[in-house]
Amino acid sequence: MRFAYEWHDAAGNWFRSYGNENWEFDKNSLMKQRHASINDLPIAETERKFHWPQGPRPDDHPGLSEFGF
Repeated sequence: MRFAYEWHDAAGNWFRSYGNENWEFDKNSLMKQRHASINDLPIAETERKFHWPQGPRPDDHPGLSEFGF
């Protein structure tokens, strides 16, 4: 799975975390293994791309490919 999300620390510094994850599940659908490559990039608040409330990306919002991630 490819992902990107944005977050800020307690001091108000913004970051974009992005990368890839591979998941393996057991016969009970429980996660058995997780391999992740995650990069944290400091960004200015004005560089944010994701501006909706917590939850799934709205259907009409550009996806990761449109942003070049």
